[in-house]
Amino acid sequence: MNIQQYLTLSCLLILMVSCKDKEAPQEKLVRPVKYEKVTYLGGDKSRVFSGTAKTEKIINLSFRSSGIITMLDMKLGQKVKKGQLLGKLDNVSARLNYESAIEQKNSSESQMNTAKLNLNRVRKLYEKGSASLSDYEDAKNSYRTAVASFESAKRSVAIQQDQIQFGYLYAPEDGAIASVIAEIDENVSPGQQIAVLNAGSAIEISLGIPESVINAVKKDMIVMVDFTAIPNEKFEAVVTEVAPALDVNTSTYPVTVQIKDSDERIKSGMASNVFFEFKEDSVTERVIVVPASAVGENSEGRFVFLVEDEGDKTMVKKHTIEIGELTPQGFEVKKGLKKGQKVATAGLQTLLDGQEVKLK
Repeated sequence: MNIQQYLTLSCLLILMVSCKDKEAPQEKLVRPVKYEKVTYLGGDKSRVFSGTAKTEKIINLSFRSSGIITMLDMKLGQKVKKGQLLGKLDNVSARLNYESAIEQKNSSESQMNTAKLNLNRVRKLYEKGSASLSDYEDAKNSYRTAVASFESAKRSVAIQQDQIQFGYLYAPEDGAIASVIAEIDENVSPGQQIAVLNAGSAIEISLGIPESVINAVKKDMIVMVDFTAIPNEKFEAVVTEVAPALDVNTSTYPVTVQIKDSDERIKSGMASNVFFEFKEDSVTERVIVVPASAVGENSEGRFVFLVEDEGDKTMVKKHTIEIGELTPQGFEVKKGLKKGQKVATAGLQTLLDGQEVKLK
């Protein structure tokens, strides 16, 4: 091996060792983070609230007398007309009482006729002087008693006839059967629910509005509604009812809106979203709120991670705040935040002050 070959081989060995020792550059990982903007309590111009659809009139169907169901012409979804016969009872007891009332009426009518004939006979005898005044008065009293008894018997017949009619169930309104609870041959009592009728064509949405914006909701206000079951479509609706008192179970004010144009695809019980557009001056509250998920706590108190842009980087910075009451929108902020600031809303336990992130 000559000197030139030796030098060439040495250079190749040096290059190989230097390439082996050189480490590949590592890609820097930037953590994605969810965020929300700090807002005023109830201060958003657009607000969305969840509700449930129902027909404007829901009627619980029941018989007005007791008995065993012998006919039930009702199925789920069946459309019915007002006055249509939907069910009937055996009515054995009512029919027996009706027959007894008829017999009592016939008997009292016979007694009344007999008393009338007797009164006429005694009157003639009295006029001829063959009967005393007391006999004549007794005959008149007997006739009056018989007439009263007959009138009472007639009323009893009418009542018992109504009792028979109470064993028939008719549709009180046009509508559709929403549920059927009883079965044929079942023994039912007066007022016991047999089925549910959804009457009327209008669809209403029941929802709860928080205290922060209830004063901005007015009757006849126009809103938009969409349904999970009917994607990519919105329906115009109008506010028809605004409760003046708080519902203690939900801590919201009950509100009802009615869909303007009926649609067969909208069915009772469907989940919906109701979109309200408020004027900026309609909301009197000007309290800063921050999402509850954005607030953490340590030995120094409550804090959030502010999301801020620094040049071409996005950083999170730990920031101490003072909070107030918890509202449906989040915590009221007494000190430490301004409207429009961005705060991280997830992974607070693993975020670091000054950490670089990317918005998710």
